[in-house]
Amino acid sequence: MAELDSEHWWFVARRDILAELIRRVVRPPADASVLELGCGTGHNLQMLSRFGHVEATELDDTARALATKRFGRKVATAALPDLSMFEPESFDLVALLDVLEHVADDKASLAAIYERLKPGGKLLVTVPANPWMWTAHDAAHHHHRRYRKPELQRLAHKAGFQIELLSPFNSLLFPAIAAARLAGKALGRESADDAMPSKPVNSLLKGIFGLESGLIGRVPLPFGVSLVGVFKRPE
Repeated sequence: MAELDSEHWWFVARRDILAELIRRVVRPPADASVLELGCGTGHNLQMLSRFGHVEATELDDTARALATKRFGRKVATAALPDLSMFEPESFDLVALLDVLEHVADDKASLAAIYERLKPGGKLLVTVPANPWMWTAHDAAHHHHRRYRKPELQRLAHKAGFQIELLSPFNSLLFPAIAAARLAGKALGRESADDAMPSKPVNSLLKGIFGLESGLIGRVPLPFGVSLVGVFKRPE
């Protein structure tokens, strides 16, 4: 991840999309208190720092050490749903970016996040979509599940959240990615398909995916490789 996240089209375009959604949909207060759970090697922390003071957690020792070095501040250890190291009602924004699918108890995890948000605070969440797309990619990344939109909607409501946005994303490239994943599944491939493409291809894919920063929440997207949500704790 650390070798890819500065240049790979998926990481770069996704950061731009998420930053635009924070600016346009989340609309955190000035100098917001922000928490990223499961920050990996820290590739989102600089982007999140544009919006306020950021704290972060990561369970994997190697990834946490890399994130701490890149971020310049200690990244904490936390295993969802245990967030007891953080005070209730502490954060204006919690980012949970391709993490919930790694957690055995997603329902309890959303409830724990709800308790750490200030009233009016928001959760920005992304998850892989479409259980039928399960392939070696998911197994290699230690996923427990892929989500259907109504399933994630129910989980959010049960935790007490109001849904401000819940949309597919990585939609423009969905036909090509779905075809490649299904072909790999049929052929028995066991790789995570994360390799860096050539520079021209990488630039093209980044440009196509990046177009969604202006579409999500404005134009209904009927399908996508992933889901993105903005969930609010009521004031």
